[in-house]
Amino acid sequence: MFSTSLFSVEIVLAIATAILFVVSFAAVRNSSHNEGFYLGLSASGAPPRLLTLVLSQVTTWIFARSLLNAAILGFYYGIWGTLAYSVYYLSFLTGGLIVDSLRFRHGATSVQSFLSDRFGGSGVRCYNFVIGVRLISEVFANLLVIGVLFGAAGSFSYTVTIVIFALVTLGYAAVGGLRASLNTDSVQMALFVITLTLLAGIMFEHEQFMAQTLFFKSFEWDSPGVVLIAVAFMQIWSYPMHDPVMMDRGFLSDRKTTRRSFIHAGWLSFVCIFLFGLLGVFAGASAEEGEDMRAALTRLLGEWPMLLFSLSLIISAMSTLDSTLSSSAKLVVVDMKKLPKTLASGRAVMALFMLAGLLMVFLGSKDLFSAVAVSGTASMYLAPVIFFCLWGNVKNIPQWSYLTSFIIAMIGAALYFTETAGYSDIIMPLFGIEHKYTKLLLICTVV
Repeated sequence: MFSTSLFSVEIVLAIATAILFVVSFAAVRNSSHNEGFYLGLSASGAPPRLLTLVLSQVTTWIFARSLLNAAILGFYYGIWGTLAYSVYYLSFLTGGLIVDSLRFRHGATSVQSFLSDRFGGSGVRCYNFVIGVRLISEVFANLLVIGVLFGAAGSFSYTVTIVIFALVTLGYAAVGGLRASLNTDSVQMALFVITLTLLAGIMFEHEQFMAQTLFFKSFEWDSPGVVLIAVAFMQIWSYPMHDPVMMDRGFLSDRKTTRRSFIHAGWLSFVCIFLFGLLGVFAGASAEEGEDMRAALTRLLGEWPMLLFSLSLIISAMSTLDSTLSSSAKLVVVDMKKLPKTLASGRAVMALFMLAGLLMVFLGSKDLFSAVAVSGTASMYLAPVIFFCLWGNVKNIPQWSYLTSFIIAMIGAALYFTETAGYSDIIMPLFGIEHKYTKLLLICTVV
């Protein structure tokens, strides 16, 4: 048994994080050519194989923010809250259909090329705006989770940890770009599965964990968890298309490999996020008066198992951040063509997006689920594009129709943000709706 004076949980967590940094750097190979940095090809020009693609898809979508959200929703709303967040991972199935149609039915080389053919420059600019905001929000949200693990918001340890984590992740991501992300994702996913398996095993073996524990919140149609399930089912049709990390990985390999990667990533990520969310359900069912989720889990599982909980979040944050940065570089340099297609350009873009994410951490909102909800609502403008243009193959849709859809979705996203942040109170007086998730369902329905 470690001596707690020499080996506190915080010290061991810091050492484990440092080891993770070293392992991630060791898995990186310097990309000396654009195809490796921007397109993920190996030095010989080979695309990623199925296993690499599946592991990368899963670990980049199991964000630190997502894990924490799934657990927090389970803590407050029971299994229905965790299930609601898990439903978002069915986006891999709709995302696979979107990619397959884009590439092999319409011959598009990217989402932007398809939108350009149908709606011109305005269509592409709307899309680039949405995914640009999405990428910055991913940097912000994952850095925020890391800071919370090491100290109270605004504290010295909180600030220093976030800055160090940002610099180290930026460092290895800038070395190899997308190829580096694919390589490190495989290693990071293997470590994540180990920590999650150990955590789940400890939880299932706990004397207080029983089948009825999962249903400490009953099913009610108007309960927040059930309402969020409805929201998730509305958003998963458009959600994947506005996620550049998922879409980028859909254009790397052949048709058979790509199809299989989306299917396997779908069920595997659903299982992982649901299992982690059950930790929150367990904590919620056993929490004492005034106890938050982390305190309840620490009391139930002990400090050392909670080290695995924190380590899971750190691994997922790192894997998501490097992928987000590589997609940011591709967006600005390859898709938007704003800078010369060089390694220096890509690295400069990565640094700018990391800086933007840091600014949001220290200046922006601390509500993690709001970032998901706002992003998902904004993405809904793509739903008619997917149903009518992409899958229905309807052509000659007027540009004003596309722009109207975009504007309505942006208004909906902005309204939800202002309502939850306390800047506005429009919905309650008009419809008598108080809970923010019921407001979200109303907004999504209107959009």
